[in-house]
Amino acid sequence: MSYFESVPNKPGLNLLPSNACKLLDFNLLALSDGKVYEGASGNREICAVILGGRTTFVIGETKFETVGARANVFAGKPHAVYIPAQSTFTITARGNVEIGLCSAPSDLKTRAYVIAPERVASGVWGAANFSRSYHQILTMASQPDLPAQRLIVGETFTPSGNWSTFPPHRHEKEDLPREAFHEEMYFFKVSPADGFGLARYYNDELDTGYIVRDNTILMAPKGFHTVVSAPGYTTYYLWFLAGNHRTQVVADDPTHAWVGRTVPMLKALGH
Repeated sequence: MSYFESVPNKPGLNLLPSNACKLLDFNLLALSDGKVYEGASGNREICAVILGGRTTFVIGETKFETVGARANVFAGKPHAVYIPAQSTFTITARGNVEIGLCSAPSDLKTRAYVIAPERVASGVWGAANFSRSYHQILTMASQPDLPAQRLIVGETFTPSGNWSTFPPHRHEKEDLPREAFHEEMYFFKVSPADGFGLARYYNDELDTGYIVRDNTILMAPKGFHTVVSAPGYTTYYLWFLAGNHRTQVVADDPTHAWVGRTVPMLKALGH
């Protein structure tokens, strides 16, 4: 089974070459100006994150005009659109546009809605050389009034030479309040685009590393995971999770958990 893939980036809808997850799925939609994609969500809810460009959505009888503002993922907060299960929709490009379609099973009956940049929470996790900035797009913590059944969605930016998701954590067991089961995917971009990073993924069956490049994806149905950016490059990842509920509780790798406990001290020292 492959836990890491390169996602095609051809015009139209790009599917994952393989998928290690049972709940989560991801498609990359690339459209040139004026092109239209027609789809149906079926028994899945979709969070469409505008990675770059502008587009118009028509979901059932609801129309959202010219959604999107940033040129690419490194140019500000995103717009996103929630597409409920059992919806038909069209997406029309207003200039070149790239959209990440994150989805999970759902039978939630709710409306479609736009998540504007001002609704996206931002901040910094970690400290010193494991600090990274984040956007929370659709989470219980930051957008509790926005309905979804399973999806949790956000973005992380890891600066040159820094580590992200450190200490490594997992969320593979339903053991509240200590840990909550969620599958997760990381869809990566790198700036400058010819750069790279590394991801470590380990569980009961393997312990391995992957080369992070533009349009690669890590699929973590279970196990610990962490990412590092090569010096001179910033790595971005769109992260999204799905489980039995939307309460997030992670378990740090006990070998490295002590590093997380140094964050208050490092911040007090100005790191």
